[in-house]
Amino acid sequence: MTDQERPDVDIRAAEPDHLLREHGLDLRLLYPWPGLQSPFRGAWCVLRPGDVSEAHAHHEREMFIAMAGRAEVVCDGLRRPLAAGDIALMKGGIEHHIVNDHDEDFSYYAIWWGRSMSAEFLAATGDAT
Repeated sequence: MTDQERPDVDIRAAEPDHLLREHGLDLRLLYPWPGLQSPFRGAWCVLRPGDVSEAHAHHEREMFIAMAGRAEVVCDGLRRPLAAGDIALMKGGIEHHIVNDHDEDFSYYAIWWGRSMSAEFLAATGDAT
């Protein structure tokens, strides 16, 4: 059996040609994905130079894992730098958006989670661990 055929590993290859323009940036929702249950959601996101994502707030917590480039994350009006290797964590209910005033793309992975997602996961999998 090759590594590609292992039933305990499911790899979803990067899909840069399949990013969609939504909410002021280019993104691809990665969770949910067919055959995978998770207690969170996630998206690969790219802010092009000059992009500003839509400001929004939600009850879920959200984490941005910066992968490449630089930008600023704005939370409740406070602007803070974010660069490759940094992680930003926002509590629920905080209005936030990201600004790319730089001359290169800013790529990050966004993960968000909340009680309802956990409950859906537990109901679908019967997994109480």
